[in-house]
Amino acid sequence: MRKSLPAKLTSLLFLLLFISASLLAQQLYYPEKTAWEKKAPAELGFDTERLQVAVDFALNHEYEGARDLRIAILKGFEREPYHELAGPVRERGGPAGVILKNGYIVAQWGDVERVDMTFSVTKSYLSTTAGLALDEGLIKNAQDQVSEYVWDDTFEGAHNSQITWDHLLTQSSDWSGSLFGMQDWADRPPAEGDIDDWKNRTLLAPGTNFEYNDVRVNALAYALLQVWRKPLPLVLKEKIMNPIGASSTWRWYGYENSFVTIDGLKMQSVSGGGHSGGGIFINTLDHARFGLLFLRKGKWNDQQLISEAWIENIQQPSTANESYGYMWWLNRGEGKWEGVDESVYYAAGFGGNFIVIDEAHDLVVVTRWLNPPQIGEMMKLVTDALKK
Repeated sequence: MRKSLPAKLTSLLFLLLFISASLLAQQLYYPEKTAWEKKAPAELGFDTERLQVAVDFALNHEYEGARDLRIAILKGFEREPYHELAGPVRERGGPAGVILKNGYIVAQWGDVERVDMTFSVTKSYLSTTAGLALDEGLIKNAQDQVSEYVWDDTFEGAHNSQITWDHLLTQSSDWSGSLFGMQDWADRPPAEGDIDDWKNRTLLAPGTNFEYNDVRVNALAYALLQVWRKPLPLVLKEKIMNPIGASSTWRWYGYENSFVTIDGLKMQSVSGGGHSGGGIFINTLDHARFGLLFLRKGKWNDQQLISEAWIENIQQPSTANESYGYMWWLNRGEGKWEGVDESVYYAAGFGGNFIVIDEAHDLVVVTRWLNPPQIGEMMKLVTDALKK
């Protein structure tokens, strides 16, 4: 029996859509390991002079803290009782950054190959190792209690045993305890009260309250080390950084006393930030490669390195904070950048380190050492430079 005309048209339509999608995938540009193609801004839809205004803005609004990051860190967190540097620290460079449009470099400034600390941008790399663990079935579900996977005393007790991976990833766990000699209550304590108040606070139900806290983030890193059973920098290197062509210069550190034994081997449990030293040290171009992977929904050339489902999950606002997903910030809520698309999401770290993903405009923007309150204006200048 012959197909009806509508059926033929339907088949043809699906074929054309498949061919179009295949051609689009082939046209997407990914940089080679040793070379990154640059294009003139005007070629990709920018007003060249207005884009230069955005670059000049970044150069002229440098983070005001000391370039000796030992001084900047100790000054920035001087309210924390017992705070000290427990991991490596490196003097920083000056403002640097890169802007990608359709994967191509359309602007860059400063020393983009200098390896610098990146502080809490590390959290977005850390959450990536959690996404990979979910993709591979090492963690069955983000709603599982961590105590089902980590059965030492880290997640014991009436409160800590209720904490899920989701709670740790959204910084809403209110995990209580000491890890590598650091107390959770001493990390970014409230403006009111004193040590006795902070130590004896009422614990809040996991998932109900957002609190930025590096000790709890480090508890996530420790838990993921227990799941992967090999160093997280090695996981990141093998699964993400090598396939995207990152350099060999980046490093991920923990603390002097954060070494643990896994299956008879001594491994370092890394930190998710740098406010006590450590975290990821990396150059601007490697950040940009990482950002481009997320812009492309986890795909690099023909490899799906991390699932598209995970890329969607990190952009979901958490119950405790609509501006925060799975260790990526979302452009919504009280901190929304005015004049910038609400779909934008970004990694952010102390001192003005940012990786910004703008899917609506096919943009990745990486800045280093930009005065943090200026990032919204910087992004508005970049998107306004696109010809309407």
